[in-house]
Amino acid sequence: MRKIKVLFVCIHNSARSQMAEALLKKHGRDFFEVESAGLEPGKLNPLAVKAMKDIGIDISQNQATSVFDLFRKGRNYNFVITVCDESSSERCPIFPGRVKRLHWGFTDPAALSGTEAEKQEQTNAIRDQIEQKIFEFIKDVLADFCDDC
Repeated sequence: MRKIKVLFVCIHNSARSQMAEALLKKHGRDFFEVESAGLEPGKLNPLAVKAMKDIGIDISQNQATSVFDLFRKGRNYNFVITVCDESSSERCPIFPGRVKRLHWGFTDPAALSGTEAEKQEQTNAIRDQIEQKIFEFIKDVLADFCDDC
């Protein structure tokens, strides 16, 4: 069976898209090929790294990738999912082929305020929201794409 190709995109590829990529790899590993990228790649957000480590997933060695580099390389995806705010998602390039674009807006951990503990708690909540959306996505996609799964 060919794997379903998914790209998660956010502004810096530093938190939300990295968490989404790691969670889909964990929960859908047999059915999905997953990448993430950013419109303006930055550094990995330590709040996201810790949030993922707390559930046993190490993203500390991940690197931010440019969505435009992937586009120029001619990458093809079944799904391109933006996880940033809606106005930023509109800046994402249109990938060739039959690509389904989805938008899942999540709060940016870089924009959180409060103490470090409060920001971590909020980032953990964002991670949990992303994970719930991943579970729904897997269920919906496999029902549509996978007759023999």
